[in-house]
Amino acid sequence: MSGYRKLSRPADQRKALLRNQVTALIYRGKIVTTEAKAKEVRKIAEGLIALAVKEKDNYETVTVTAKVPRKDKDGKRVKEVVNGKKETQYDLVQKEIKKDKPSRLHARRQMLKVLYPVKEVPAEAAGRKKNTKQVDLPAKLFEEIAPKYAGRNGGYTRIVKLGQRRGDGAIEVVLELV
Repeated sequence: MSGYRKLSRPADQRKALLRNQVTALIYRGKIVTTEAKAKEVRKIAEGLIALAVKEKDNYETVTVTAKVPRKDKDGKRVKEVVNGKKETQYDLVQKEIKKDKPSRLHARRQMLKVLYPVKEVPAEAAGRKKNTKQVDLPAKLFEEIAPKYAGRNGGYTRIVKLGQRRGDGAIEVVLELV
């Protein structure tokens, strides 16, 4: 007897399905799926959230000096001619960044093994590749989700039954973050 549900799929398809649903749950906060899939997704998602809660404050703040290109009023880089070549002008700026300690870095990499990359497309620029941006899901776990569940000992998700699906009669549920 196995320790997990096979979901009538080969291993590679099952892992891809579960990764996809865990990513959607973390990104959106709730998903609608079948009961068997929801119970499997819940195991993975709760493990990731527990990891984020454990490592949420495990970083140090470091001040660094960064070269940032100078921009004009239109947002374009300012270029000057130096020795017959056009070169971008840079300003030195002090920035504070969060530097992960080794255990938090390991936790981030464990999360990235499970979560798929997500691209966010703004509504006003739908269909344009230029305005898309990559969503950092481990950062979302550490900064938004983990502080919300810091006082809880597990039980980060809830399964609510909706009833039977019309096509095949499978029991549908809503899996959501509490």
